[in-house]
Amino acid sequence: MIVVVAPGQGSQTPGFLDPWLTEPRFRDLLGEYSEHIGLDLVAHGTVSDADTIRDTAVAQPLIVAAGLLTADALLADGRTARLDGVAGHSVGEITAAAVAGILTPLDALRLVHARGRAMADAAALAPTGMSAVLGGDEAALLERLAELGLQPANFNGGGQIVVAGALDALKTLQDEPLPGTRVIPLQVAGAFHTRYMEPAVGVLADVAATMDPKDPSVHIWSNRGGVEVTSGAEFLRLLVEQISSPVRWDLTMTRFAEIGVTGIIELAPAGALTGLAKRGLKGTPTVAVKTPDDLPAAIELLEGNR
Repeated sequence: MIVVVAPGQGSQTPGFLDPWLTEPRFRDLLGEYSEHIGLDLVAHGTVSDADTIRDTAVAQPLIVAAGLLTADALLADGRTARLDGVAGHSVGEITAAAVAGILTPLDALRLVHARGRAMADAAALAPTGMSAVLGGDEAALLERLAELGLQPANFNGGGQIVVAGALDALKTLQDEPLPGTRVIPLQVAGAFHTRYMEPAVGVLADVAATMDPKDPSVHIWSNRGGVEVTSGAEFLRLLVEQISSPVRWDLTMTRFAEIGVTGIIELAPAGALTGLAKRGLKGTPTVAVKTPDDLPAAIELLEGNR
């Protein structure tokens, strides 16, 4: 059983689309995406600096566009029939929705463009951030977060939990870490997947209400508890609500293990989710499609399915 996964914010790096855009078909496709949402994704994927693509309003459309471009190449020539399922981490759920046929690629881009702007606006209301906490006891960490007014944002599995909230509280957690933990500040612009994002939920709900989601053509799992969703309308509703709720990627990987996933392919900008899979799903073959050079290995894994 082969599953495609789509990464979330923070996976982008300056120039990561350079290798893709040497091929005219990929450059033309990204140009079409850029025109559709009025954002120069070609420039942001090639020449924009780290601070520019760290901006939530830029990062989120850029990541989804990269995933859609990768999926277009991976699933060409009828290979969609070889795919069993798809899941996305945070904003990667929008990519996953398009891969599963819930949204058209252009609707996915319209939705993520609105998501990125709404979340950037919400983040601007208070100085907040996120940190990754590695190791330690989960129950003790959650108790400490409550004391500091912080919230868990991403349960990533493999001993990693991303926490979010006020910058001073995050600094206290870093300066006074719990035994057995390491706290790493993340280069993001807000406390995503927490109460701080509640102003963005209504904005995105209004945009989602203009769309006509279809039921998924392959298995798809939600960040809300790692559950499989069979209704396109329900997946879209959960995707909107997820903005202010924790990402349970740990439970998604648990579900992968339960159903016997035999291979994982990560769409660009790839690396984060295959890294988590190597720790949380040891022994499961993975391919991170970072550049076109990675496509043959991904296609081989996909075509070997069934």
